[in-house]
Amino acid sequence: MAPAIIKAHALGNDFLLLDEADAPARADRAAFARRVCDRHRGIGGDGLIVFALDPGTIPPRHPGAPTTVQMSLLNADGSYSEVSGNGVRCLAAWVASGRQLVAGAMIDVLTDAGVKRLELLGQTGDRVTFRAAMGHPEGIARARIDLAGTVVDAITLRVGNPQCVVLGDVTIERLHTVAAELAVHPHFPAGTNVELAAVETPDRVRILIWERGVGPTEASGTGACAAAVAAMAFGGANRDVRVDSPGGTQRVEWREEGLYLTGWAELTAVCDWRGGVAVDA
Repeated sequence: MAPAIIKAHALGNDFLLLDEADAPARADRAAFARRVCDRHRGIGGDGLIVFALDPGTIPPRHPGAPTTVQMSLLNADGSYSEVSGNGVRCLAAWVASGRQLVAGAMIDVLTDAGVKRLELLGQTGDRVTFRAAMGHPEGIARARIDLAGTVVDAITLRVGNPQCVVLGDVTIERLHTVAAELAVHPHFPAGTNVELAAVETPDRVRILIWERGVGPTEASGTGACAAAVAAMAFGGANRDVRVDSPGGTQRVEWREEGLYLTGWAELTAVCDWRGGVAVDA
């Protein structure tokens, strides 16, 4: 039987979800991710999430106990990623749908960047909205990075994964030059996600994203968090902002206990993967 692959997206940042029981051996997963994420010969996606639900928490041991799900993430090019803010939301939307969870339910997503707890805030049509505890930003620093003789002032940090934010002009041209070059610059041995960010008002930040292992994406959860932190620390933004990207708007709060990311995700298809052909189930 062909494995079922779930497709979901959060503000256009799309992921393929595959149960661990149906996943290929770990040694084969990078190639598998490249095949299924291919937008012409596969199903198409920015990344592949392999997940495993903890049977001990479904149904919960007691009312109100979080549902637990573990995930690993590969980018569209098969490279490793520690976490995705939109990816955890897509996975949580699948769990919430399958378990018929209601507003107030908690889902703990176990990632390689730690546990991300998501609170289900509500559902409108197919869109499920969550507020996710993303943890504390780490290693916030300013860096002057030379791009072929042009020095770029950047803010580097980790939000579970490496991030580089450039405050200033947010244009498609700079996305395909400055951001694309920074993503693979030697300053970042493991590569980095890059956000061009403009503080338009104290409570609103606009971004364009170049994701490591993917390229331009319509949205990024961790990228929104990183851009918000950079804007808050160095751009005069408030500690509670809306972050606008081509796919839509997310809310980022930076509180004493860490970052909170609020946004929606929706399921788009369940597909049979037949080694080269995706068929809607």
